[in-house]
Amino acid sequence: MASSSSLLHCCVLVLACLLSSHSSQALGGNNRDKAWHIVEVKSLLPSSVCSSAKEKGFNRLTIIHRHGPCTPQPTNKKITDAQILRKDQDRVDSMHYYVKSAKKATIGESLSVSLPAQHGSSYGTGNYVVKIGMGTPRKDFSVVFDTGSDLSWIQCKPCKACYNPTDPPFDPTLSSTYSNVSCSSKDCTRLEKSFCSNRQCQYEVRYLDNSTTNGLLARDTLTLSPTDRLLNFIFGCGTNNSGFSDSDMTDGLIGLGRDRVSLISQASSKYGAMFSYCLPSNSSFTGYLSIGTNSVPKASFTSMVRKTDSPSFYYINLIALKVGGKLLNIYSTVFSAGTVIDSGTVITRLPPTAYVKLRDAFQQYMEMYPRAPNLDILDTCYDLSKYREMYVPAIAFVFSDGTTLDVVFSGILYVPQESQACLAFAGNSDDSDIGIIGNMQQKTVNVIYDIANHKIGFSYGGCK
Repeated sequence: MASSSSLLHCCVLVLACLLSSHSSQALGGNNRDKAWHIVEVKSLLPSSVCSSAKEKGFNRLTIIHRHGPCTPQPTNKKITDAQILRKDQDRVDSMHYYVKSAKKATIGESLSVSLPAQHGSSYGTGNYVVKIGMGTPRKDFSVVFDTGSDLSWIQCKPCKACYNPTDPPFDPTLSSTYSNVSCSSKDCTRLEKSFCSNRQCQYEVRYLDNSTTNGLLARDTLTLSPTDRLLNFIFGCGTNNSGFSDSDMTDGLIGLGRDRVSLISQASSKYGAMFSYCLPSNSSFTGYLSIGTNSVPKASFTSMVRKTDSPSFYYINLIALKVGGKLLNIYSTVFSAGTVIDSGTVITRLPPTAYVKLRDAFQQYMEMYPRAPNLDILDTCYDLSKYREMYVPAIAFVFSDGTTLDVVFSGILYVPQESQACLAFAGNSDDSDIGIIGNMQQKTVNVIYDIANHKIGFSYGGCK
């Protein structure tokens, strides 16, 4: 087996040299039309030891994968890869349902009938968390950050129904700066649906995976860094939170969508309507989330599109795909339903017509490797257990203005184990469903959301 493996790698190396004029070793760059990545198989698996980079600077928070060794309070309740992928599909179904329901509502149906009380993409897959401070004196909480949600919320006392997070619920009676939002406030009426109790505004977020949070809409001081605070931040103080798992290991959620109630909208007058993040290559490293215009890296930008039927989502004009440095033969109209870039979805979803083209091209480049069983929604998997290194065809997204997002090698394969490395893309059920660029394909890239100027930027090597 060893000799045949060596011969195979020699053949692949010759093929790689013929197909690419660029060095495949330049994994951190964004070489256009690069055909191959040369990858050490073991590098695709996370370490059991956290390698944390302390984030310094204005409003710069450390991003941690909540199921990795860097999480502050590990749990014995491990989540399986199959569970992660099922929860990921729940989120995608939620986003598709929301968009389709909103489109129906624009032609005469009632939003109150078609939509949840307050839109929320499925919470379960929010696998990246940051630590924030709430109240005076400050109490720290680990929260999912989510570009697909708007209203931020944390668990609060007195709990009628709470899951067991990493930190005790927030106690508003111990904060000198806490206040409830009144029913007559515009902040209350701006919610998709709100209701009153004792003249205090109540919120509810109902997710399509049957999890729900509700409680009082409140204001308090949000601390983003030791030296900077956002006063009178509006959030949900959740006293009734059901359907969440103890393995979620988070205290709530920070919404980074485009609605008025999101963190970015509330902070825009102080910091500017911009934020950026970098997601680490695997769960043993950390990334960053930065709020505002400070220290934004140079980047290539593409236009941000706003759709009236789903104004909270961040749409970009995807028109083509590359595999192995070559454009796939896909009509741009295949992507006409729109494409959202999202921090909370794990696996990129493509129109099925486009996905089949990408999968077939990828399989042709990978035909030298033995196949492995499918993993839930992932239907193109390989057994790499007998290989020290491998050759992975490059994949890139192409946008309407010519901007290209090259996927780094750690974002091409979803690897639960060496014997099962799967293409980290999946197809939607229909071309009419929106496409979603998931967080796997954003790894180690500085992703910059310049909301004021309606554009999204990408630069490389933002984190490990």
